[in-house]
Amino acid sequence: MKKVALVFVLAVFVPSLVLAWLAVRSLRDQQFALERQQSLLCQGVADSLAEKINGLLSEHQHDFARQVEALLADGKPLDIAGAFDGRLRQNWPMAEVGFVVSLDGQVYSPDLFDRAEARRFRLENDMFLCSRESVAVYWNSPKGAINLSQLDQKEAAQPGQQTYDSSYKFSKEQKQARNVMPEQRLQAAVDNNSRISPAEAEFRQLVGDSVEGTVARFLQNKLNLMFWYRSSRDPQLVFGALLNLPRLTDDLRNVVKVDPQSPLNEICVALLDDSTKVVATTKPAFRANWKRPFAAAEIGEALPHWEVAVYLLNPGKFSQSAQAIKATLGLLIAVLVLAIGIGGGLIVTDLKRQLALARQKTDFVSNVSHELKTPLTSIRMFSELLADGRVIDKEKQRSYLGIITAETARLTRLINNVLDFSRLERGEKKYNFARCDLVRVVRETMESYRPHLEQNDFKLTCELPESPVFVNGDRDALAQIVVNLISNAEKYCNEQKEVCVELRRQERPLPHVEVRVLDRGCGVPKGCEERIFEQFYRAHDSLSSGVQGSGLGLTLARQIARSHGGDVVYEPREGGGSCFALRLPLRATEGRSDGESE
Repeated sequence: MKKVALVFVLAVFVPSLVLAWLAVRSLRDQQFALERQQSLLCQGVADSLAEKINGLLSEHQHDFARQVEALLADGKPLDIAGAFDGRLRQNWPMAEVGFVVSLDGQVYSPDLFDRAEARRFRLENDMFLCSRESVAVYWNSPKGAINLSQLDQKEAAQPGQQTYDSSYKFSKEQKQARNVMPEQRLQAAVDNNSRISPAEAEFRQLVGDSVEGTVARFLQNKLNLMFWYRSSRDPQLVFGALLNLPRLTDDLRNVVKVDPQSPLNEICVALLDDSTKVVATTKPAFRANWKRPFAAAEIGEALPHWEVAVYLLNPGKFSQSAQAIKATLGLLIAVLVLAIGIGGGLIVTDLKRQLALARQKTDFVSNVSHELKTPLTSIRMFSELLADGRVIDKEKQRSYLGIITAETARLTRLINNVLDFSRLERGEKKYNFARCDLVRVVRETMESYRPHLEQNDFKLTCELPESPVFVNGDRDALAQIVVNLISNAEKYCNEQKEVCVELRRQERPLPHVEVRVLDRGCGVPKGCEERIFEQFYRAHDSLSSGVQGSGLGLTLARQIARSHGGDVVYEPREGGGSCFALRLPLRATEGRSDGESE
């Protein structure tokens, strides 16, 4: 048993506890996992909207290129260049100022004295557009960034020469400025965790050999976004436009939206400009700390430091959900561990019961073997004496025949008990229920058993009523119960060999009849009052005790009684000994049983 329990603990219980401990540890990460999952979903929304905004800017850039080509189709490029500002604004409202500059540093449009916006644009951008100064800008083009290492190689191969074949050579100071970010811009990029940064460069350097691109720069803390385009009609001219930022913002508002039917309807999406001001939002009434979004995505070089930010409408909801999930999983783990513990306990208990039952069956075989051997030995011995004619005395012959008859009856009861128990276990036991007089059944059973008891010096007394007491039952089965109870009283008697049988009517709790078999034997040890009715169990289970029996008599008596709607119970007798009571319900049915007399 100890080995089985050890195997169970090592194979089942310990691994279950380890798994439970790992599961409890994993509960700590539930909130982080939920927030991480939600963060990925929100980040996906932000990235998607950022891509849509970049797509919208690309469409505007291609539209600008189409506008330029449409204007150049009406005349020569140089003729169009002078009036480009006015004609572009007339055909493309997205432009605030249209400009044309040549790669050798000449500005054709807008006219310095045309209007206030044009004059301000020229004063702020002439030096940069003419490539006479390097400024901090953000740029993007299909060609990507300029590869300065190739320019260094070209300068080393042709020292002292200047080339303008779609690539440009810069001074050492200019190249150093190209790779150095101003300290304030660098700190701002670090603080904002920005993935883009400005670089100082000349306009010619940005154009390179690309056809189109965008240039963004900050002037007096105001963003200036410019598109530029080089036509194949005259590659030396660069046509550009300073975008009207309010008009562009109106277009962006139509992009920043979330499907109301989306599972992410618990969020607010906002488009923030470079100063963290809300440009567009999906929830106009929502207020939050705009500098602390749940997830964000930058637009890119076209709109530097602009970002799509996602905010939670109810930030505490995910924490509450995580806590609820943790509590649910914790309860589930506790229930599973408890179930494992209870199941393990039940398995161990059942295992102990099965092992005890196996031992009882082994003892049962030993007891039955002993029970069969003893009467068979007596029967053989006395029958051989009678058969050989060694016993001439008539009294001794009758005595020997009586012993043979008693031992035969004893064998019959033992075998009947075993067979009846086997039939009950298989559910094959059948009863012939009929209206019968229990007083008559008990009296006849006592009279048939009396000679055996008196021969063994037992004092047998009966207290039976004169009037019949009718029950509905199987006469033979009820007689077997009485025989088993009397036999049990006989086996466990002490020196006071007396057995008393009583039959009384009882009215409480319900009307019933009670047959009591009392003795002055050794009684039942404390704690075994119910176990004595278990199959194969014997309170004095030892062959050396000299107590005969198979451990099935009381088991069969109770099972038969319960099949009749009654029961067999034990209670200690006053003054010592035992009292076993057969309780049966009274049944008043019409007609007589087959064995009743008129």
